[in-house]
Amino acid sequence: MTCGCPHDSKDTAEAAPSETAYIGLGSNLGDREKNIRLALQAMERTGGIRLVRSASLYDTDPEGVREQPRFLNTAARIETTLPPRELLSAVKDIEKDLGRLPGERWGPRAIDLDILLYGERIISSESLTVPHPLMGERTFVLKPLAEMEPQLVHPVLKKTVRELLEEKTGGSSAGRGDGARPYSHER
Repeated sequence: MTCGCPHDSKDTAEAAPSETAYIGLGSNLGDREKNIRLALQAMERTGGIRLVRSASLYDTDPEGVREQPRFLNTAARIETTLPPRELLSAVKDIEKDLGRLPGERWGPRAIDLDILLYGERIISSESLTVPHPLMGERTFVLKPLAEMEPQLVHPVLKKTVRELLEEKTGGSSAGRGDGARPYSHER
């Protein structure tokens, strides 16, 4: 699963300072759980990325295009020596390697990886916006982040992930009425 890019070599950025970043993962085509597991494994194998932790899986309603299968979503905390645009390139390569095809915006996909946060940086360019512009509005992003890091502060909104989730769900963390509930593969 390598493309010959600089982020493929574990040796390229080992001496560079490390930054904490958070990646959102989602899948609604094929074996959703396997797709997410393979994406997490691919991140672990990518030079310049160390997977620290991933949250539980959440079974979620689709956003945007409603007439499509439900998603599985989670989030991962990583340490990375890759600069933000190289990290974006790395996650896009993982998506491609796992079968993501160009398609309708917010439409069905085998895997979706989004950079949610990159340290406390605020980045706004044509190719990358960090924090993710819809992060504070999406329960399927906030729940897994709050599970891992409830006191994590959104660098633009200046609110913790827990506060954003409570605003979005009306204070409910039980998963009722917000379209995101804990997933059990035994269903």
